[in-house]
Amino acid sequence: MAVAVAPPRSLNGSYVPAGASPRLYNDDLAPTKERTWGTYSLFAMWMSDVHSIGGYTFAAGLFFLGLAAWQVGIAMMVGILVVYGLMLLTGRAGQQTGVPFPVLARLSFGVSGANLPALIRACIGIAWYGIQTYLASVALQVLLLGIWPGLSSLTESKILGLSQFGWICFLTLSVVQALVMRRGMETVRRFQDYAGPVVYVAMFLLAGWILVKSHFNISLNLSHTPLTTGNWILQFATVAALVVAYFSALLLNYCDFSRFAPGEKTVRRGTMLGLPVNFAVFSFITVLVTAGSVAVFGSALRDPVEIVARIHSTAVVIVGAIVFTVATVGINLVANYVSPAYDLANVAPDHIDFRRGGLITSVLAVVVLPWQIYSSAVAVNYFLGGLGAVLGPLFAIMMVDYYRVRRGAVDVDDLYRNGPGGAYWYKNGWNPNAVMSFLPAAAVSVPVALVSSLHDAAAFSWFIGAGIAGLIYAVISRRTPAYSSQAAGAVGEPTPAAA
Repeated sequence: MAVAVAPPRSLNGSYVPAGASPRLYNDDLAPTKERTWGTYSLFAMWMSDVHSIGGYTFAAGLFFLGLAAWQVGIAMMVGILVVYGLMLLTGRAGQQTGVPFPVLARLSFGVSGANLPALIRACIGIAWYGIQTYLASVALQVLLLGIWPGLSSLTESKILGLSQFGWICFLTLSVVQALVMRRGMETVRRFQDYAGPVVYVAMFLLAGWILVKSHFNISLNLSHTPLTTGNWILQFATVAALVVAYFSALLLNYCDFSRFAPGEKTVRRGTMLGLPVNFAVFSFITVLVTAGSVAVFGSALRDPVEIVARIHSTAVVIVGAIVFTVATVGINLVANYVSPAYDLANVAPDHIDFRRGGLITSVLAVVVLPWQIYSSAVAVNYFLGGLGAVLGPLFAIMMVDYYRVRRGAVDVDDLYRNGPGGAYWYKNGWNPNAVMSFLPAAAVSVPVALVSSLHDAAAFSWFIGAGIAGLIYAVISRRTPAYSSQAAGAVGEPTPAAA
């Protein structure tokens, strides 16, 4: 069911809601009227998200869990089809309302309570933004040292755990990314339109080189660990669940991008091409290159940077440095920059816009010293793993609220109204139903993700948390509606529970 947004009153390309409060509104958080993201732009966005060093190593690692290559391939496709279906839920809501993630969260959590999911998502984005930038800077160091070995003198002393050369590369990439983002989402679209295909060309060339060097004699079975029937089922399900978990952050904020699409058909086509189709092709290239590295170098190399570094060609190293930089900027913009920029703007819209939110993200990504987080298994597991485990409950509450409880009935203007007169004020700006659903679900999903004795279930923490939160929210919202969908200006059909 389409949501009909009121006729736009323009302000720099956005719709100005009637009665909008400065504490909830700025031009970047407003419903957009600029629908410039076509099928190709969404497809290219997903290419940038998938085509990264992290995406490569993630996909390659799944082929070492003990399953045959074809079994891993099927499990990955099951996982990515689940992601596709779930992503369409967020994408459709964003396209219908035209609002970014933190504003969409106001529907279910309240105009003030939306800061809870927004800040959780922002923390994850900032941490991974720094980590991805750091990993790219390491790749850049390796490749540049291969060209100019004399630079090794800059790697001898360290400041806060990072060498001088490491700081130079890290800060350089941080500045490059900030420059790309300085003009907002339209600049992101234009960058993504080129970034994803550039990485694809490089991956195809690398795969071709591997095939030639291996004389086309490659075994795709990277793991020969014998498995019992029970272990086979567990590993198959684990692969599928890990694929969903890999995309869990963007499941929350895909609406940040889909809201710029002109129609639902565009969202469906762009997402289909970018996820199931693109992910399958990229995964095949990844396993082909990884398996081929065994024949060429004698061992399986899961890091494309290491493969490129072993090719003794200055031209290849230079191209590799450019491609890996583009790949990192691409995924960082999509997965780790856009959402925190919006999320931080949502905290104080009258003081922080998208550009300032992005600047804060860039600065905090340096302040957290991401190399220290990445080098500590405890930090990655307990901080990022714990935060990641609550993404499922947040997603479930938002989607159950939008599709099951409201059935698409949204008063877009009221998303920006502060005080008891607003439809989404609930109780002091918080929806008690969302909080009561989130807390018990998180209390279960976080231990599942972190407790070592529950290791085999850790990959399923997203589903466990989402299932619990979604069920609780559906039940208590039906019994004790926290709002009235009959609010003035609401569009769509009111739910029986709220009527």
